[in-house]
Amino acid sequence: MSATDRGARVLVVEDEEPLAKLVASYLQRDRFEVERTGDGADALALVRRWDPDVVVLDLGLPGMDGVEVCRQVRTFSDCYIIMLTARAEEVDKLVGLSVGADDYLTKPFSPRELVARVRVMLRRPRRSSGEGEREVALTFGSLEVDVAGREVRLGGEPVELTRTQFDVLAALATRPRMVFSREQLIEAVWGPGWVGDEHLVDVHIGHVRRKLGDDPADPVFIRTVRGVGYRMGPGR
Repeated sequence: MSATDRGARVLVVEDEEPLAKLVASYLQRDRFEVERTGDGADALALVRRWDPDVVVLDLGLPGMDGVEVCRQVRTFSDCYIIMLTARAEEVDKLVGLSVGADDYLTKPFSPRELVARVRVMLRRPRRSSGEGEREVALTFGSLEVDVAGREVRLGGEPVELTRTQFDVLAALATRPRMVFSREQLIEAVWGPGWVGDEHLVDVHIGHVRRKLGDDPADPVFIRTVRGVGYRMGPGR
């Protein structure tokens, strides 16, 4: 049963009680099932027990902060994670995404925008359908990308990617001759309804490269086309 069929589950992890209640009320109004907590350890227990589809996670939790919660969640769950931060410095956003968050919002934000982000994420399929199910793995030297099975192997060894990291790589791999702009990758991965910082694409590309051991200065798998975007293929 899909998240859409049963009413998606969203866990709100936010220690500011008025904000947590406001966000939860908007999500419930949109027919999501919602649980909330302001404690990092409790959030981990809830993710294990309740298996949410999306976690809305505040970076600045007391005690165990959002980065550590995100890091631990990623060891056992592939749920979507939207990081909330009250600090607009780029380092906060990059650190949050480096441990496996899929998206971020900087406070103050519109609860309607948050709900829209959640909806866009849940429209992204976990598996291909139709003819895509019959596709063989795409091969780029020692790299294999199985789009239907959502698996990546490098030199025969599995590479662990988050859902969003896999979707970015799969978008590039399925059209290897195409140079994708940030806008085109956002439309392919996040969907046309997504609104946010386009540099989110650069962050996810960077993490995919790191997991593949791909040197941006002399890439083997993901090439930067200056002034345009990204494509699969070596730099030379």
